[in-house]
Amino acid sequence: MRRRARGWHADRATLALALAAGSITAAVTAVQFGRIWRRGSAPLPQEADDVLAAAEEAAVETVETAVVGYQEGSPRENAMFNLLASFATSFMLARGITSLLRARPTVGPFRDLTVGRRHIHHFVPGILLAFGAGAAAIVTDNEEIESRLAVPFGVGMGLTFDESALLLELDDVYWSPEGVLSVQITLSAISILGALALAMRFLRRGEQLVLDEEPPAAFSAPLGAARG
Repeated sequence: MRRRARGWHADRATLALALAAGSITAAVTAVQFGRIWRRGSAPLPQEADDVLAAAEEAAVETVETAVVGYQEGSPRENAMFNLLASFATSFMLARGITSLLRARPTVGPFRDLTVGRRHIHHFVPGILLAFGAGAAAIVTDNEEIESRLAVPFGVGMGLTFDESALLLELDDVYWSPEGVLSVQITLSAISILGALALAMRFLRRGEQLVLDEEPPAAFSAPLGAARG
């Protein structure tokens, strides 16, 4: 009964954290989209003849703003964003795909990997990815490559932390109450929030470059004058 109660409370905590992270992500995205729409060249909803077309124009402008902000960011900022985003994404995908594989043996290209009688857990390729990317980042002096290596490093971290309970307990407790460690969900939520914070910095920098100044030469289609 105690084990079942712990599992029930862990499931509720997991669901609450997932809903909180999703709600914050959606809220930040909506606020930034509305900010670009107000400041950019797309007509406002009350002024537009076609609201959907105006929303599409505002969405394109929002993406361009974020891309320019990212391109103009420092290599360290870009590497940290790549690390956090890839970590959170791989963590959630691994947890979701594993949940699907629990009900069926194959999900698209994904299936349980066994060598002889031994089941190969996904923390194994995760550790190899993280070690390989980390070692490559150490031996290179190219900062641009380092920001790219942050992606496989973050993926490796996500795959490894998803099974951290197994490593800590030295037992396959993935689906037991002990397997739903709060540190896993906390790290995932922190990664999402950290990535969002960096994304907002990219958007702010992109606003200055795209909306307050002349559009960069990288974009062939000029953006309209900002409303200010």
